[in-house]
Amino acid sequence: MNDFDEIIHSPDFKQKTKKFGEILSKFNKIHSLTKYENLDFVMQDSLNGLKFITNSPKIAIDVGSGAGFPAIFLALVLKDCKWHLFEPNIKKSSFLTYAKINLGLENVIIHSKKIEDEAKFEADLITSRALMRADLLLEICKGFYNKETLFLLYKGSNAENEIKNLKDYKLNRYQNRVFLTFKGEKNG
Repeated sequence: MNDFDEIIHSPDFKQKTKKFGEILSKFNKIHSLTKYENLDFVMQDSLNGLKFITNSPKIAIDVGSGAGFPAIFLALVLKDCKWHLFEPNIKKSSFLTYAKINLGLENVIIHSKKIEDEAKFEADLITSRALMRADLLLEICKGFYNKETLFLLYKGSNAENEIKNLKDYKLNRYQNRVFLTFKGEKNG
């Protein structure tokens, strides 16, 4: 995580996360995008995933991006990576587009659709936060990963129930989160 400390503690990062919080608060009053009111907790939870990214991704996909957790925070840190955020809910994808523009996130592309409705391209990293079981996520992501693609899934306490069909995975516990990581190679 040391490589990212400088970015996370920079005035630019702090200014952008503050602005993101303001935008989220504004949208949340009207559209009820998320139940989280403490953005610091969600931001730290999102950034904790950096500890488990073992490659240097150039193309990343976040499936079911919702209100932007973890993808927006990861995109602020991994600036050399092109982030594709898939969110079919029009309210949420509109919010993400608004946030992307207002934060100047040129490395982020918003897809207002389900990933399975997109033309296939391969990613180096695929993330998702509590969207669906890992085996179902693998299924809908077919064509978007190869043997080197790293999956980083933000899971809760029931993560053990999702690993029975996976091979060569790691369950990484950090604070109140379970990070499930595996490569596409043995699981696709």
